[in-house]
Amino acid sequence: MADTIFLIGYMGAGKTVVGKSLSKSINYDFYDLDNFIEIMEKKKISEIFNDHNEVYFRRLENKYLKILSQKKESKIISLGGGTPCFKNNIKIIESTPNSITIYLKASVSCLMKRLKDGKNKRPLISHIKSSKDLKDFISKHLFDRAIYYENADVKLSVDNLKINEIVKLISNFLA
Repeated sequence: MADTIFLIGYMGAGKTVVGKSLSKSINYDFYDLDNFIEIMEKKKISEIFNDHNEVYFRRLENKYLKILSQKKESKIISLGGGTPCFKNNIKIIESTPNSITIYLKASVSCLMKRLKDGKNKRPLISHIKSSKDLKDFISKHLFDRAIYYENADVKLSVDNLKINEIVKLISNFLA
């Protein structure tokens, strides 16, 4: 089994909840990259965006991805939706020894349902007012990021699946 499991996908795909559940199931340490950044920087992601900008955040993301990927332990790292798409992050992910990347693939309609009520907690979409604009934003991002997401070792469609079903599918694949 891989020493490092990277969970990638768009925001709202379930990377954090699946990662936490999977980590308990296979006894791996779990890291949510955004949460790790908040702990290390002693600031919420939204505060980092407000105080600085997205470019500054992406630099922090790169720095802490390097740190987490180099930890010598069995671990699951849930990445931010944009993490694989910026800086040399995809190279860090791909060059992590004995690792696997799993893309939790959710449709635009599934992501819309999951994101519409929690928009205010997500700096990239907090400003979006209408459902149509949210749908357009997600669709464009998914199109732009597909080249990174689709290169994952495993692609798992998560629409209509419960967390325990996703964890079981991943566990079966890892076995």
